[in-house]
Parts: sequence; C-alpha cells; structure tokens
Amino acid sequence: MKKNMPTMKDIAKEAGVALGTVSKVINGLPVGESYRLRVEAAVKKLGYQVNQYARGLRSDKTYTAALILPGVNHPYFAGLAQHVCESLARRQYRMLLYLTGSQPEVEQACVHMVRQNKADGIIGLTYNPELEVPEGIPFVSIDRCFRPDIPCVSSDNYNGGRMAAEKLLELGCTSLGFLRVGSPLPGEADKRRDGFKALCESRGAAYEELWLNDGTPLDVISDFLQKRKTEAGFSLDGLFCCTDLLAWQVQNLLAQMDVDVPRDVQLIGFDGIQRFGDQGYYCSTIAQPIPQLAEACVSLLLDKGDAMKPSLTCLPVRYQPGGTTRD
Repeated sequence: MKKNMPTMKDIAKEAGVALGTVSKVINGLPVGESYRLRVEAAVKKLGYQVNQYARGLRSDKTYTAALILPGVNHPYFAGLAQHVCESLARRQYRMLLYLTGSQPEVEQACVHMVRQNKADGIIGLTYNPELEVPEGIPFVSIDRCFRPDIPCVSSDNYNGGRMAAEKLLELGCTSLGFLRVGSPLPGEADKRRDGFKALCESRGAAYEELWLNDGTPLDVISDFLQKRKTEAGFSLDGLFCCTDLLAWQVQNLLAQMDVDVPRDVQLIGFDGIQRFGDQGYYCSTIAQPIPQLAEACVSLLLDKGDAMKPSLTCLPVRYQPGGTTRD
C-alpha cells in the first residue's frame, strides 16, 4: 500500500519543534535560524509538500498570480516571465502566463479569465487603452500608467535616453539620430526620446529623429538612412535606437549600404538583450534591470498596504558596451 503523505504534525515531531513553528517556516514567516534549519531538514527528509488547495481554503487565496505579456518570442519578455515566475515561487506562489500578441481584445479576455480562475492578482504589460480591471483584483502594470490606483513599474527610461546621448557625445559623435518603432499608445518607454533630446539640447548637439509606430515597413527606416548617405560619407555618426531589436535591424541596413558600425556610425540600443540569455550583447545598449523589475512587480502585487503603494516605481538602468560603439 502507498505510504501516507507526511503532515505538518509529522514535520514538527521529526524536527522537535512546535506545530506553529513549522507553519511559520512553511509560510515564510520569521523564526529563529536554528528552528528554520531543523524544520527544513525534516521537510527534506520526509518529502513533505505543501497542499496548495487546502492552504488556499484556509486563507481565502489561490496562491496563483497571472502574468499578461504580448509573447515570449522576444528575449526581453521571456526574461521577464522567467524572473516573475522565480520571484513568485520564492513566495510559494504559482504563475499563470497569458500571451496576447499585443491585441487589446485578447488582453481584456485574459483579465476576465483571471477573474474566473480567482487568481490573487495580475501583472500585465498591456496595450489596451480601454483595459477594464474589475475592483478587487490587484493589478500591477509594466511600462504604462493607465489608472491612478494601479501601480506601474518601469525602468528609468528618461535617464536611459540621457545616458545614451551622453555616451555618444563622449565617444566623439557630433551629429546624432534617434530612431523609434513602438506602440502608438503612450507609455513610459516614450521617455527615452525625452531624455535623449534634453541632453542633446543642453549640450547644443545636433540631432535628428524618426518616430514610427509598430507595423511600419522596414523600408521606411531604410529610406531614412539612405537619404543620409552622401559622397562625403554618412551624415549621422551616432544613433540611439529605442530597442535592441531596432538597433540590430539598423545595423543590418547600414551594412547593406556599406556603412560600417562602429567605424562610420556608433550605435546604442535599449533593453540589454544578450545572446542565449547570458552571453555577449547584440549591441551597445542601455540595459534594463529585468530581475529587479520582476521582483518589484511581485512585491507590489502581493505585499499588503495598498495605500502606501507608489503610482510609479522607476528602477535604474546602466550603459553596457556591446561592440557597436568605439569604447
């Protein structure tokens, strides 16, 4: 016959501690270090597993949280999903992942599904300007402030734009360009251009910009670049692209024009995407702190004290050389 699964009482007896001490350790509450180690050793020895269903009935929680993303085919989104999952797991929560393809109606349907499944909250990177989040469902937004009572977590996009412009000028560039392809919906990422422009204007540096929405053919960017190639060379010697993906695309377009990066043009992207997740960077970049972004989202979602939650949590970025600049 199959042996019965161990209970918390069995753990308490094995560890030689009170049942309440076992409960505190399992639920992540503070106890003395020696007690914690004894309980954890007993859990490992007996193979104890938390009964999430029973735990949820006692606390009126499901111990699940939903993450809504456009997809995981982009390294930034994939990394974000991984770190959110890990952060939730450290709190003994499970993650429901919903992928929307950036379609507003699918995002709204995901919110309704979360409500039906009674998840304890939602973390969402969404593009629906009319997204309805029912009262009573905790929600944390990534990169978009769309309601005063819903906290937003983002990187310091404004300072990232300033950082990119300053680095290009520091590396000897004299004529800069800003290239952007993104959602037409206003968001925190738009501040990348604001920071870039502010730094250029404060230094009296010449700059141009190209602002495009998602879905614009790559030919439009190619035409912009082609018009800046003359017999004397390429008129822009420093480019800041709003994402690493765009920086990679621009580098390929420049190569087709026999414009060398970084000899003729120095190039900086934004995101901090690495090959195979932890190898070399695709380009010089303003790197986002993805693990810290995930942890901030989970903390805001699950920690108590709604009145104390900031409307915007802005995390620092850093410049990372990646071969498309001369440093």
